[in-house]
Amino acid sequence: MNYIQTEIDGVWVIEPKVFQDARGYFMETFKDEEFRRNIGQVKFIQDNESKSSFGVLRGLHYQKGEFSQAKLVRVICGRALDVAVDLRTSSPTFGKYVSVELSEENRRQFFIPRGFAHGFLVLSDEVVFTYKVDNVYAPQAEVSIRYDDPTIGIQWPIAEEQLLLSEKDRKAVLFQDAEYF
Repeated sequence: MNYIQTEIDGVWVIEPKVFQDARGYFMETFKDEEFRRNIGQVKFIQDNESKSSFGVLRGLHYQKGEFSQAKLVRVICGRALDVAVDLRTSSPTFGKYVSVELSEENRRQFFIPRGFAHGFLVLSDEVVFTYKVDNVYAPQAEVSIRYDDPTIGIQWPIAEEQLLLSEKDRKAVLFQDAEYF
């Protein structure tokens, strides 16, 4: 696998080596020793999967305190823009974001460490996401920051009227009112 450090320290794009022929393809999606050597020790404890349709925007979500999560995300089917926002007050990139397109074609993965808000926008008819997390889901610790927060300034590539949001995401807090790490 090819490990690519993004412009925000700790956030990585991982490109697998794909072996393809007339029968289909094979690739390794996670190899603990290689991951530790390139990124560091993360003990993933759970795998999740979600399916969404075009225009669904989920996020910007994170869990605070002891329930913070690192995530390793990838798209199995479809195409999405995936975003990580740095919430680490000691970081020189605090409040900045990095985004990457994940798709079934590019097979990229996106590693988001603890201390970040995470969100994605579906760009294809449907998308199936799978992701590893290193901590349990704790609804009492979950926070959502507005996807359209002007301080962060994420450039979502579809029109506002095409977005499909949950009520929770519509009522999310502004960046200035969020809790940081």
